[in-house]
Amino acid sequence: MGRKSKFWTMVRGAGLPAVAIVTMGFFGYNAVFGPNGVIALKDVKQEVAVRTAEYQTLDKQRAVLKNRVDLLAQAKGADPDLVEELIRKQLNAARPDEVIVKYK
Repeated sequence: MGRKSKFWTMVRGAGLPAVAIVTMGFFGYNAVFGPNGVIALKDVKQEVAVRTAEYQTLDKQRAVLKNRVDLLAQAKGADPDLVEELIRKQLNAARPDEVIVKYK
């Protein structure tokens, strides 16, 4: 009864190293082939380049819109040329001394 079989002694002695090897293999596989691994790095860099270009385009549009808002700010006094342009577009208005030519 007190005697252990050689099989269980061998399993008990190799169990911890086997678990360590399997764990290292799992993490090693994910480091190379996982969603954030070395293989996916190329796709991530390409996505960053696309998003950077998109950000720059949106930043330019934001700057244009910010300029228009600043020109219309009541605290500073609205730019008369911009106000007149917006009124003409939205109300389809013209001055009495202007001639309107229609195009087909």
